[in-house]
Amino acid sequence: MSSESASLAELNLPELRRYLRRVGDRWQLSGARLGGARLADLRGAGPQRERGPEYVVVLVSEHFDGVPWLERVHQCGSLWDTREMRGAAEVHCYTPPELTRKVEQLERVRDTVEHGVDLLAP
Repeated sequence: MSSESASLAELNLPELRRYLRRVGDRWQLSGARLGGARLADLRGAGPQRERGPEYVVVLVSEHFDGVPWLERVHQCGSLWDTREMRGAAEVHCYTPPELTRKVEQLERVRDTVEHGVDLLAP
C-alpha cells in the first residue's frame, strides 16, 4: 500500500463520497481536491507549524458560472458534514478559468491543487 493510500485510509472516504454526491446533485463537478491540516497530519507534517483549516476543499465546475461566488461557497459549505468528518472545511468553488487565477493568487488553493487528494479519482 502506498503512503498516499495509507493516508486516504484514515480519512472518512464514505462521507467524502457522500459529500461529492450532494454537491454533484446541484453542480456537475470537473474537479475536486482535498487538502488541509488533517491531510498534512496524515502525511507526517510536524506539530510545530501553523495548522490552518482542518480541511480545504477546492471544487471546480463550469456550472458555477453565473452563480455568485458567495452563494456557491455557502451552498457547498453547508453540504459538508462537520460532525461526520470531525472537522470543518474551508470550501472554495471555482469555474475552470477562476481556478487558474486563484492558483496563482492564493497559496492555500495552490497547495491543495498541487498536493491535495483528487477526490474524483477512482
